[in-house]
Amino acid sequence: MSSTNQVIIFDTTLRDGEQSPGASMTKEEKLRIAKQLEKMRVDVIEAGFAIASPGDFASIKTIADTITGSTICSLSRALDADIDRAGEALKNAASGRIHTFIATSPIHMKYKLQMTPDQVVEHAVHAVKRAHNLISDVEFSLEDASRSELDFMCRIIEKVIDAGARTINIPDTVGYAIPEEFGYTIGQLLQRIPNADKAVFSVHCHNDLGLAVANSLAAVTAGARQVECTINGLGERAGNASLEEFVMAIRTRKDLLGLDTNIDTTQIVPASRLVSSITGFPVQPNKAIVGANAFAHESGIHQDGVLKHRETYEIMTAQDVGWQTNRMVMGKHSGRNAFRSRLEELGTSFSSDTELNHAFARFKELADKKHEIFDEDLVALVSDVRAADAYEKYKLSSLNVTSQTGEVPVAQVTLMVDGVEHKAESEGGGPVDAALKAIEAIVHSESSLELYSVNAITSGTDSQGEVTVRLEKAGRIVNGMGADIDIIIASAKAYVHALNLLDANVQKAHPQV
Repeated sequence: MSSTNQVIIFDTTLRDGEQSPGASMTKEEKLRIAKQLEKMRVDVIEAGFAIASPGDFASIKTIADTITGSTICSLSRALDADIDRAGEALKNAASGRIHTFIATSPIHMKYKLQMTPDQVVEHAVHAVKRAHNLISDVEFSLEDASRSELDFMCRIIEKVIDAGARTINIPDTVGYAIPEEFGYTIGQLLQRIPNADKAVFSVHCHNDLGLAVANSLAAVTAGARQVECTINGLGERAGNASLEEFVMAIRTRKDLLGLDTNIDTTQIVPASRLVSSITGFPVQPNKAIVGANAFAHESGIHQDGVLKHRETYEIMTAQDVGWQTNRMVMGKHSGRNAFRSRLEELGTSFSSDTELNHAFARFKELADKKHEIFDEDLVALVSDVRAADAYEKYKLSSLNVTSQTGEVPVAQVTLMVDGVEHKAESEGGGPVDAALKAIEAIVHSESSLELYSVNAITSGTDSQGEVTVRLEKAGRIVNGMGADIDIIIASAKAYVHALNLLDANVQKAHPQV
C-alpha cells in the first residue's frame, strides 16, 4: 500500500475525451477547458497526442506555454518521432510530462505490433530512456494491461522504472476488468515488483461494462495513487472513468477509503457545463453529481425527509460540487465589466476587446428577449459567438419559417457561401426539417444526419435551446452546435456550424489504432 493518502488526478478530457466521435475541439476551446481544469486544481492535464496532427501539437504547446498550476502531459507511442514531438510541444512547460505507451497483451503483441515479448520490452525501455533525456517526468503505460499476463507486466514494469519512468499506468483499455480482479492485479504488481516503490502506480479505466469508476476505486484501495479520468466520463466508445464521480466517491467515503485529492470540488459543475457546451455532448439528467436531477427529489417521502434533515436522502450537498452557481446573476442592466468578470469566474476569458464587445452585444440581445440570464446561458452564448466568429464558408443570413395547423411547413433560407448570397425554399415534415432541407438545397453537402438533439439550457418557456447536430460524411463525424431562444434558429445555426466543421477538414489521426 502506498504511504501517501493523496490520489493524483490525471485528466485526459483533452486527449482521450476528444476521441469520442464528433468531439474534436479547436485550440482555443482546449485552452478554455485547460484553464478550468487548472482552476479546479487538477494535478495533471493530458493536453493531447502531439504527433497526431499539427493542430494537436499546437494545442499542447499553447496549453504548456500558458498553464502553470498543473503538469501538462502529451501522449506518445514508444517511437522516437512521437517522443521527440511530445518533448518539443512541452519545451516551455512550467511542469511537463511525456506519457509513452506500448501494448503488452498477447493479442496486441501478436496481431497489432507483430513483436515478441522481448522486442516489446526493448522498445519500452528505449522509449522511456529517450523521453527521460528530454524531460524528467516520464509516465509509461502498458496498453491493454487488463488482458496482459501478470508475469510479463512485472518484468516490463521493473525494466522501465530502472530506465527512468516515475509513473506506471495500468489501463483497462477495453473496459474488460472487474473491480475485485483489477484491485488484485494492482496489489500483486506492487508486491512483486522489486522497485515498485520508486514509481507512482496509475490506472486508466474505460467504461464498456459501466465499471470504470468502480475499477478505479478498487485500484486505489489496492495502492494505486493516480487515476486517469475525464469530465462527464467523456471518451472513446462508452467513455472513461468520470472525474466527478471518482472524486466525490473519494471525498464522500473518506471514512472508509482514507484517501483524498487536491480537487476544488466547487468547480466540478462549471467544468461539466463547459465541456458539454464545447463538445456538444449534453449531460443526461440522471447523471451522477452533474446531472440536472442529481439533487432533485420528487418522491413525497424523500421531500419530507430532506426538509426535516437533509442527510436523510442526500450524501453530499449541491454546493459541494458547484451547483450554487445555478442562479440568475446577470440581466439587461448588467454592465460590460460585470459580464466579463462573471465569465472569468466560469473559466472563460476574452483574448481581445473586439471579442468581448461581440459577446457582450449578443448578451444584450439575449437579455432583451430573456429576462433571467443564468450561468448556463452565458457559457452557451460564448460558445455560440466563438463558433460564429471562426472562419466560415457558410453563414446563416436569414431564416423564415411558416408553420400552421393542417399546412405543410415551409422554410425560406438565405445563406452566405464564401461571401456570396444564396437563397432556397423547402417544405418539410416540420419547421426544423424544412429549415435544414432548405440549407441542404443550397450546400448539397452529401452528408448524413446522425443525431439531432435539443437541450433546454435552463428552465422556463423562454429558455435558450441548445441544439446539437451530428453529421457524417465519408467516415468523418462532426458535432455542430447552436443556441437561441428560438429552437428553429438554433437548429439552423447548429447545422451550419456542422457544415463548416466538415468544410474545415480538420481530421484527427489516432496513432493508437
